[in-house]
Amino acid sequence: QVQLVESGGGLVQAGGSLRLSCAASGNIKSINEMGWYRQVPGNQRELVASAGSSGGTNSADSVKGRFTISRDNVKNTVYLQMNSLKPEDTAVYYCKMIVVITTGDQYQVWGQGTQVTVSS
Repeated sequence: QVQLVESGGGLVQAGGSLRLSCAASGNIKSINEMGWYRQVPGNQRELVASAGSSGGTNSADSVKGRFTISRDNVKNTVYLQMNSLKPEDTAVYYCKMIVVITTGDQYQVWGQGTQVTVSS
């Protein structure tokens, strides 16, 4: 009923920038929280940054000052601007949204993941 499509990952040198996008489509009434997570093989998925419906944001200490999350409520899209990338930022990045559909039911939906690789 709701799908998330991510884009923007790729290979970049250390110190470079990337911008990830995640667009939601389907029977959407509203979207509460939007967030980005990342996962390295063998590790748990971890929160990178999140943005609430009221505009408040939260981010991991490891990315503070380098990554910025933003959301476009008209386009049902969340972005992650990543600057000053480091090799340790290499991971698969997933977006997640808490979506209220037209029936009033609420669902947690994940994107398919996009690979970000930072070379040293």
